Amino acid sequence: MAQAFSRRSVLALKLLFIAAFLLIVAAIAAARWYSGPDVKVGQPVTQPIPFSHKHHAGDDGIDCRYCHASVEKSAFAGLPSTRICLTCHSQLYRDSPLLAPLHASARDNTPIRWNRVHDLPDFVYFDHSIHVNKGVACVECHGRIDQMPLTWREASLEMQWCLQCHRNAQQHIRPLSEVFSMADRQPLSPQETARLARQYRLQDTRRLTDCSTCHR
Repeated sequence: MAQAFSRRSVLALKLLFIAAFLLIVAAIAAARWYSGPDVKVGQPVTQPIPFSHKHHAGDDGIDCRYCHASVEKSAFAGLPSTRICLTCHSQLYRDSPLLAPLHASARDNTPIRWNRVHDLPDFVYFDHSIHVNKGVACVECHGRIDQMPLTWREASLEMQWCLQCHRNAQQHIRPLSEVFSMADRQPLSPQETARLARQYRLQDTRRLTDCSTCHR
């Protein structure tokens, strides 16, 4: 009986299966590398300057947008530049050893290399501006950052965590006037929730959970 496949076809199929297997292994390894040991939920991330959100946002009441200037209009919230820090610290605590990297940054004209706490892999599309402009408050993802003496990740940022919010988006929204408030979210009436959902166009949960929304 003649063979259904030639030797060349069999070899090609074997190579295809091996390539697919290697891609799966690489994807798993990449996912494990991304979650990594350096950034864990609830564990402060070491920074070149031990910045305290508790002191700046909690005690002094500095608005998030003062340091994260692009959060309302860009996909990235933005990290504070040396110039922004020096609007206060050119006078306040200027001789503190903890601020030596800040003054070195100004002197050498090199940005401070902050270590990212909330980071997503390149295959995930995330836009800060669309979230805050649809009533998703800072505390939804970052927790009570105004109570953190050092910054840590409050949520896992895993896919299921994001999907849980997208599937129940109406339970995680506020009026725009309260997005940057650090206070716990007050329950909204069903009427107010429905009004905001219409305002933010959140009625279609299928669009919010479509693969192309976060993977482009």
